[in-house]
Amino acid sequence: MQHPSHQARTRTAPGLSCPRGHAAAKHLPPGRAVTSYATSGDRVRVTVRGELDLVSGNRLRGPLGEALTASTGGLDLDLSGLTFCDCAGLTVLLELRLRALSRGKTVVIQHSSPTTDRLLRLLGAQDLFSPPQSHRQDPRPLTPSRT
Repeated sequence: MQHPSHQARTRTAPGLSCPRGHAAAKHLPPGRAVTSYATSGDRVRVTVRGELDLVSGNRLRGPLGEALTASTGGLDLDLSGLTFCDCAGLTVLLELRLRALSRGKTVVIQHSSPTTDRLLRLLGAQDLFSPPQSHRQDPRPLTPSRT
């Protein structure tokens, strides 16, 4: 029997049947997105597939909020299945991040699609979803050296 912390729950946008496996998510109608999540330790791993835009983003706010509430440490996002993400979709992710930070949690993008990578890079937002660094090592000296 599988440990309850490793059980996955699949959430879909309203009106969309629950997919089984990765192949089903590839055949989502335009403008639809689906999430699935599984608890692992103090974090919840969330997979988002499809198109993340204004409409699908509004539909996913609830399930993403549920996943955040279910975690004690935060969310690890797998966005590799996103075929489209616009600024409205990015707003959903940024709002999720702010909600997590207000609760002492983090949202980390573990895997991304080229589309999402490009959007984050263009806006300079990729570091907002990077894992926190426990020990920052700066190769520059803190004080000027005298030779």
